[in-house]
Amino acid sequence: MFVAGRIYQVSVSSILRFSKLIHLESSGHHCQYRNFQTSSLKGAKMIIQHFNAWSDNYMYVIHDEDSKESAVVDPVEPKKILPYLRERGLSLKYILTTHSHADHAGGNSLLLQLLQADGAPKPQVCGGGSKVQSVSRLVTHNESLEPLGSAISIRCLYTPCHTQDHICYLVERPGHSPAVFTGDTLFIAGCGRFFEGSPEQMCANLLDTLGRLAPDTRVYCGHEYTRKNLQFAASVEPDNADVRAKLERCLASPDSPTIPSTIGEELLTNPFMRVGESAALQRCAGSSDPVKVMAALRKQKDSF
Repeated sequence: MFVAGRIYQVSVSSILRFSKLIHLESSGHHCQYRNFQTSSLKGAKMIIQHFNAWSDNYMYVIHDEDSKESAVVDPVEPKKILPYLRERGLSLKYILTTHSHADHAGGNSLLLQLLQADGAPKPQVCGGGSKVQSVSRLVTHNESLEPLGSAISIRCLYTPCHTQDHICYLVERPGHSPAVFTGDTLFIAGCGRFFEGSPEQMCANLLDTLGRLAPDTRVYCGHEYTRKNLQFAASVEPDNADVRAKLERCLASPDSPTIPSTIGEELLTNPFMRVGESAALQRCAGSSDPVKVMAALRKQKDSF
């Protein structure tokens, strides 16, 4: 059974103050599906649609309103996405897989089968390694894919650590704030576990590859872990007013999704992106070396 959802819009003015959540509910506009909400600029030609999956995963559809070309990110439960694609007449060009774990790549083959049954063209399955289910295009750092429509660009960012095949996808269109799909590398107020990598790699991912993106870049992560992440952030940086304010907002709306954040907001509130600048975090880790602070924070978070 489908129930009404809510549509969210992102305005340029809302991202100028990073300490505020940037998705704003539009009045009186409802969707007919459970498990998704829209994040876009008013009157925009690029739409980002999120869907809930499993217990706390996020899947995404990105589409160009003019050409109807689309991409999906980590469609682990493809049957939740297909009605959206069908009703809007969207042509799926890419399956963008962030990494090979089953809760992100495990729906790729089924989605291909369902599209074939519909008689739809076969999309490219993009990923960072051969372990990605049904991968047909191996992508590398800073590789650009052919655009969606005439203007939506997609750039691949290699972010190894959680897995060695992890890719984030930076999506841009002129006139829009950029969007980055970060899988299990960057969460809102947190980061992924270092299953296959090192603190050095995560520092490079968060401080350089992602931390140097434009501050208004919207962050769409792979899981809804924000409230617990912010509780940890408040415990290791108790005097951070931005963390406290964001945690209060999140706790006041416990059933609301917390995506998207922005890179600028993460630089103020995410302890794993603050390892090189926060004196409180460096005292907590007993070192001013960002790599050592990263390692210490991750160890503490693993048992938090």
